[in-house]
Amino acid sequence: METKDAVKALSALAHETRLAAYRQLVQAGSAGLQAGQLADTLGMPPSSLSFHLKELINAGLLESKQEGRYVIYSVKFQAMTTLLDYLTENCCAGDRCVVTSPNPSFKPEN
Repeated sequence: METKDAVKALSALAHETRLAAYRQLVQAGSAGLQAGQLADTLGMPPSSLSFHLKELINAGLLESKQEGRYVIYSVKFQAMTTLLDYLTENCCAGDRCVVTSPNPSFKPEN
């Protein structure tokens, strides 16, 4: 992955609404969700959500397909894996990394 592609993907995710939508779509799996279902789940108007989904598509993180009169959005899991691989490349100075469960009480500093 090129650095510019990683920056584009991370920039797209660096918005509360887009991150929430992306996480919902990750949970939905490869089947994805209809735009209306996703909007209802997030409690926002479909027109506002559409803007955010286009940003995630432009960053290469989502794809959409037309099924009848519905648009189904789903995560491009290979793109997610590529981004994670890029972020963890050469992790831990070449030592074996020990991955632990995330701390649910972790709150990043502002």
